[in-house]
Amino acid sequence: MVQGIDTHYRACNLCEAICGLEIRTHGPEILSIRGDKDDPISQGYICPKATALTDIHNDPDRLRRPVRKIDGEWREIAWDEAFEYAAKAIVAVQEKHGPDSVAFFAGNPGVHNWGNMTHGLLLRKAVGTRSHFSATSLDQLPHHLAGLKMYGHQFFVPIPDIDRTQLFVIFGGNPLASNGSMMTMADARGKLKALRTRDGELVVFDPRRTETAAVADEHYFVKPGSDAYVLTAIIHELFAEELVRCEYLGGVLKHVDAVEEAVAALTPELAEQKSGVPAAMIRQLARRLSETERAVVYGRMGVSVQRFGALCQWAIQVINILIGAFDRRGGTLLTTPAFDSVQKGSRGTGSFDRFRSRVRGLPEHGGELPAVTLAEEILTEGEGQLRGMITIAGNPLRSSAGSDQLKRAFESLEFQMAIDFYINETTSHADLILPPTSPLEHDHYDIAFFKLAVRNSTRYNAPVFEPEEGALHDWQIFNELSTKISALKGRAFKPLPAPEKLLEAGIYDGEYGPERNPDVALTLDAIKAAPHGIDLGPLQEGAVDRLCTDDDKIDLLPTLYADDLARLREDDFQASDLLLIGRRHVRSNNSWFHNYHRLVKGKPRWQLMMHPRDLETRNIQDGAQVRIESRAGSVTTTVIATEDIMPGVVSLPHGWGHDEPKARLSIASKQGGVNCNALTDDQLYDIASGNAALNGVPVTVSAI
Repeated sequence: MVQGIDTHYRACNLCEAICGLEIRTHGPEILSIRGDKDDPISQGYICPKATALTDIHNDPDRLRRPVRKIDGEWREIAWDEAFEYAAKAIVAVQEKHGPDSVAFFAGNPGVHNWGNMTHGLLLRKAVGTRSHFSATSLDQLPHHLAGLKMYGHQFFVPIPDIDRTQLFVIFGGNPLASNGSMMTMADARGKLKALRTRDGELVVFDPRRTETAAVADEHYFVKPGSDAYVLTAIIHELFAEELVRCEYLGGVLKHVDAVEEAVAALTPELAEQKSGVPAAMIRQLARRLSETERAVVYGRMGVSVQRFGALCQWAIQVINILIGAFDRRGGTLLTTPAFDSVQKGSRGTGSFDRFRSRVRGLPEHGGELPAVTLAEEILTEGEGQLRGMITIAGNPLRSSAGSDQLKRAFESLEFQMAIDFYINETTSHADLILPPTSPLEHDHYDIAFFKLAVRNSTRYNAPVFEPEEGALHDWQIFNELSTKISALKGRAFKPLPAPEKLLEAGIYDGEYGPERNPDVALTLDAIKAAPHGIDLGPLQEGAVDRLCTDDDKIDLLPTLYADDLARLREDDFQASDLLLIGRRHVRSNNSWFHNYHRLVKGKPRWQLMMHPRDLETRNIQDGAQVRIESRAGSVTTTVIATEDIMPGVVSLPHGWGHDEPKARLSIASKQGGVNCNALTDDQLYDIASGNAALNGVPVTVSAI
């Protein structure tokens, strides 16, 4: 060992894959970041995002101290002053306009930081508002709703057993870019190669020939927003051809016959008409799914963020149950993490439609209102109007539908603060920003993603560096601010201990803890003593024994989905011209990743993809500047011709267009591209769940 060089082992927490890392440092300098070959999940694999941890840590744009906007200029202030100012401002807005007049918006990165996961609820309780919004309803709400309605728990999310399946069918997912997503899976390419090695097959449905579709055995173009027709047609065929194989579940299933009746009119022929997928192929796939011993269907962003997103995720669960894949090796299995929330006998975990949004009357889920309602809740006058905003690791002015209207809404607020370490398109409108420590300055445990991993494991991540003097972790910020707000309201408040203490208790009482499993007797000290993590083995059967419904049965057709099937049968949606979809790249996850050179270098990735046939009919040249227009707004960008996109469909990635002059994103601001969410429509959403419909947005494209 070279004197003065330290080696640290921890996991990357920039996306769901949670790849193990080997980080070598010399004092405050990061010398290298490599994959940890001994990590149970990633086994040495990393993607380019992991190396950007160096850039995040050293980024001169990253805030290290609280900043307050005074006379239009940002000024650093002391933490005590910041907490005092924030607490007084929040309470003042509530005293003037009511308790629900201050809202929260939590962004995706918060789920990747355990201090936010363990302590974020404290601040929500201290503020005492029910106006909560998050990226969940821009992304994965349909997954959680299916878990709640069918299995009794919003985190009851069965995971494809990718390591043992023989037929892997993907709807609207691109794991070669996402490394899974709602399926923590490092090295997707390696997993799919292993599938081939054991003579398995990969089938992909997507309006674009994605990176994953390009390596699939079969790829079928499907019209955006029509996946529900294909999925329900598969269910129809399973019944029509007597291909149902769920006898092993015995009396656990309810309303099987009701499902058969509900899909009777949703035939493969109707699916072909709506989606473009041949009816014969749908029939063939239904038979293959039934007759293949280990088959599984998986659906992700592409099917979640559309007008029938909830119905798509319900249908995927139903198919896996009907073909005998649920709670079976090679099918879908429930994870058994060391720190878990889905315990046998759990009841009442999660909620839906306990209350509704003020303006449009959309239902809450898990205490949160749909993000598509946020702008109108700010701009619509009357009792309950939002006048204050707290954003936590979020940039809704780039990530949310109808972002131009949302910008106008944020500009009208009386007070806005952020817990974030960047001045981005959203936080640039804030009055105060409280920055937490960087990812390498705090310890971490993946509370969320071990619950979604394709293999059971556990790993504690010690900090690589000590925090800078005067810096605070996010959980400390939540504790201190909650204390100040509670004091002003005359309420008692007890801060929570450090996340480590909560983790210790959860692991001790968990599935592998000394009391439940004395043979393993897992403790936090034992996990800390294993720098590469601990392999807890492959996913196991047993989901049936952990059902959280009141009667310990699976409701195959909750009323919500029965009603939505009727909506699907009657739907007559017609696009006037083209349909817009998003896309993802392995070097990107959230908009702030665009501020790191190594993640944006190379060829531009933000152009509009368009089929040559569609270009020709509009007299548009490849590489030309075009105007894209929707009901919500318009943008101008460069178009590229590609046969990898379905005719009638165009694609823009999200998160680009960092042209806000008040933001401080020095690298991102020079990258070009446009904000695709200036085109997405907050009036276009999944009626059943309230989730945003970011895919399948009607647009026109014209030459400039």
